[in-house]
Amino acid sequence: MMVARKRVLVTRPIEDAVPLARNLEANGFTVVIESLIKIRFLEGAALDLSGLQALAFTSANGVRALTYKAPDEIDKGLTVFAVGRATAAAACAAGFEDVRSADGDVGELAPLIIGACPPAAGAVLHVAGSARVGDLIGALQGAGLDARRAVLYEAVAAQAFMEPLRRDIEAKDIDAVLIFSPRTSALFVSLMTDAGLAPFAQSMSLVAMSPAVAAAAALLPWGAVKVAEMPEQEALLAALEQVADGN
Repeated sequence: MMVARKRVLVTRPIEDAVPLARNLEANGFTVVIESLIKIRFLEGAALDLSGLQALAFTSANGVRALTYKAPDEIDKGLTVFAVGRATAAAACAAGFEDVRSADGDVGELAPLIIGACPPAAGAVLHVAGSARVGDLIGALQGAGLDARRAVLYEAVAAQAFMEPLRRDIEAKDIDAVLIFSPRTSALFVSLMTDAGLAPFAQSMSLVAMSPAVAAAAALLPWGAVKVAEMPEQEALLAALEQVADGN
């Protein structure tokens, strides 16, 4: 790979942005981190760990929030169902022994859980944030499972770009923008528009995790849009490689 052939903006929360930036820099990219969403753990959130047969995580932030909330109370032998490989990796790093992963889609997570969890074996706890995509609990309950949710964190949106990023955008010094979620995508559009920077999107490529992410950013006049073939980080990085190679 050519060294520093693209200057890439990473918009993820800092906990995910830093390891991603190391990966990108090791592969010759120059990285700018601007975390558009910050994760805040909810100190007073209710958490019932009784009668569980499994845990469900739709984000690595859920794993972090649970281990922060109850570091000494979690049965690491519980089966864990993760929405994708990055979330599964976070669960493994937290010490869970039986971790199973869907293909990066909440719609695939429910059938995975339903197929593996007998209704009589106990409850499934979905550890979630205050904003969610899809209705995992409804799907599980519809299949006869005892399912409940613990909201342990919230994602706080940035109100404006930091000045260094604003200068980079105005100087057309950002080549590609990595966006992982529709919410972050819509927020990026809003911040660009409010700052009067929307026309500068013509000098940038959007690399989107999914068609929904790309659709949420469609109001900006991107120079190019590339969508990952699967909603997984590895596929997103492969899409970035294609952009870097001019494909």
